[in-house]
Amino acid sequence: MKHNPNKFPIVPLFCIFLLGPFVLCQLDYKFYDTTCPNLTKIVRYVVCSAIANDTRMAASLSRLHFHECIVNGCDGSLLLDDTSTFKGEKNAGGNRNSIRGYEVIDTIKANLEKACPSTVSCTDIVALAVREAVYLAGGPYWPLSLGRRDGVTASDKAAIEQIPSPFESLEKIIAKFTSKGLDIKDVVVLSGAHTIGFAQCFTFKQRLFDFDGSGNPDPTLDASLLQNLQTMCPNQDNSDTNLAPLDPVTTTKFDNIYYKNLVNNSGLLQSDQALMGDNRTAAMVMNYSKYPFLFSKDFGESMVKLSNLGVLTGQDGEIRKNCRMVN
Repeated sequence: MKHNPNKFPIVPLFCIFLLGPFVLCQLDYKFYDTTCPNLTKIVRYVVCSAIANDTRMAASLSRLHFHECIVNGCDGSLLLDDTSTFKGEKNAGGNRNSIRGYEVIDTIKANLEKACPSTVSCTDIVALAVREAVYLAGGPYWPLSLGRRDGVTASDKAAIEQIPSPFESLEKIIAKFTSKGLDIKDVVVLSGAHTIGFAQCFTFKQRLFDFDGSGNPDPTLDASLLQNLQTMCPNQDNSDTNLAPLDPVTTTKFDNIYYKNLVNNSGLLQSDQALMGDNRTAAMVMNYSKYPFLFSKDFGESMVKLSNLGVLTGQDGEIRKNCRMVN
């Protein structure tokens, strides 16, 4: 029998009465079709302009989305500014002087408030913006159901505890993902977002000069890459915020070269190269290094899972008028 997406008389009632707490029933691909028909075009225009102005922005939006959703779910909490009575997530360790792209979200929100006031949540804006950013960088485009609402709180403590760090062991990183309902495959796939963007030298400098307190470089790091990185990140404090590309081969192109780099011992972050040190994850890395279409497909699927973590729907939360503050 041919499926007609417009014929849904029974399912919504079934969802409401039997599956109330399950979020996917209340997220909908057509959520804003009548209330904000130009939503996708408006998001695309702003993201496109931002990337044209700064190619790093694609990676920055991807990271903003991940740090937003991995802490207590996708609720726009990372976007909230600190106030005299409220300490948010922007200045937590993994975010301070590191997360970029807030102004892109602000611009999208301002344009949407003109086109369809008090309608589209900041949380949905972030999920839509990262999809456009990845696509514009050459990556996949995934189906995105909408209807997330914005939270009214944030947690500095949760951000410190829950955001994976490049200094942590693979086991610890996997544990942080699985605690959210993601799995080991999502760890490998979402790490592939490091196919674009840059890292600050302090996040990997110990691999260049004093690996595990040995006084020597990481012996697994490719020799020519090591030389290049030591030039970019000399062994002195004032180089800590210098930038090095996560994928030096195709720095601004979203592709599967990140995985080829790992196979060649050329991962920048220790937490990335660690994926080759565990049989479970190494097998997936090998697969993605050979099959770019498989990576694209799986990345889209993992992004859908990520963007559905702990979302607020229905009457929960609110639709912020300004993404930086609760109404």
